[in-house]
Amino acid sequence: MARVLSQAVLAEIERARARYPRPQSAVLPALHAAQEEVGYLSPEALDDVAEALGLPVTEVASVATFYSMFFTEPVGRHKIRVCTNLSCYLNGCEEILDHLCRTLGVRPGETTADGRVLVEVAECLAACEEAPVLLADEDRHGHMTPAKVDALLRALDREPSATSPTGPAGDA
Repeated sequence: MARVLSQAVLAEIERARARYPRPQSAVLPALHAAQEEVGYLSPEALDDVAEALGLPVTEVASVATFYSMFFTEPVGRHKIRVCTNLSCYLNGCEEILDHLCRTLGVRPGETTADGRVLVEVAECLAACEEAPVLLADEDRHGHMTPAKVDALLRALDREPSATSPTGPAGDA
């Protein structure tokens, strides 16, 4: 089977493996590295990770399918997760999620037709003091409003890696 992971990612996985006494301890960082490069964890990427760690592919795949942060099917280039826990719920997360989905033409768990954005709900993003909050790729955005959602989506349109319309935490 052909490799899908670059030599750089395989070297990153090897460095992760070297930090731990058992290869199983390096599965999470290895899966993160693979997903970052490929966009999702394809069967070939799982094979590459398993081979690099010297583990059975079934063991690596079981970890990949256990955690919701890993994707085994292609998803949007950008991932937006809206917190729906109690603090966010009481502060209007439903309005934020509805606006986001309506604007993008998707339902939670779906990717836009152009493959640009995946919208998901998240049980908790550990930012109750900023409710309602969402995570756009790796950037947390608090005190969200429909206008801030629109600004975030415009930022995603301008630059594939720019997810913060108003600063590092999206605070305006």
